[in-house]
Amino acid sequence: MKVKYITTIAIATILGLVTTNVSYANLKTSANLNSTSISSKIAQANPCAGKGNPCAGKGNPCAGKGNPCAGKGNPCAGKSSTTTVHPKFYTEKGVALDGQDVVAYFTQSKLVMGVSQFKHNWNGATWQFASAQNRDLFAKNPEKYAPQYGGYCAQAASEGNLVATQPDAWKIVDGKLYLNYDKKVQAQWMTDIPGHIALANKNWPTILNNKELFR
Repeated sequence: MKVKYITTIAIATILGLVTTNVSYANLKTSANLNSTSISSKIAQANPCAGKGNPCAGKGNPCAGKGNPCAGKGNPCAGKSSTTTVHPKFYTEKGVALDGQDVVAYFTQSKLVMGVSQFKHNWNGATWQFASAQNRDLFAKNPEKYAPQYGGYCAQAASEGNLVATQPDAWKIVDGKLYLNYDKKVQAQWMTDIPGHIALANKNWPTILNNKELFR
């Protein structure tokens, strides 16, 4: 009886250990599965993990060819940003304006025509002067003497139009040269110089892309 009892206890003990090991193994496997499942869920929820990372590889909008601010795709680069339908300065036969000496407006307070002997190339146009002295003054500081709105009509610019000018319809206001289509239009412009300048400033240089240049 003792032998059977001891044997029974031994068998039960062994079975208990096996059962315990199996349960532990199952528990451990279950824990691993749960752990894997959680990791998977975390990985799926993480927008910056694995293949779903929007900041990695070709999917990066700021890398490689896809960069909208690089190369030809840059809307602020290249010639397209400076190209306009009409030249920046009003010209006749390749000469800026009608060939008048813009420096003379400031130094002599009158219209003086320039000559081909004294010329200076600036901003895509050939500027003519009555003397070498005036040419040199312009070359040193062209922005000071060049007319506003590219030498196009100041009154027309205030109305959103691009119009040619006459050399005798001129006026210097606050150290800046303004030209108009003719003296009649200039008289209209002078009825409200500050107001017309403010309007023209808003329209310039957009009007360089107008379809028509009125002469």
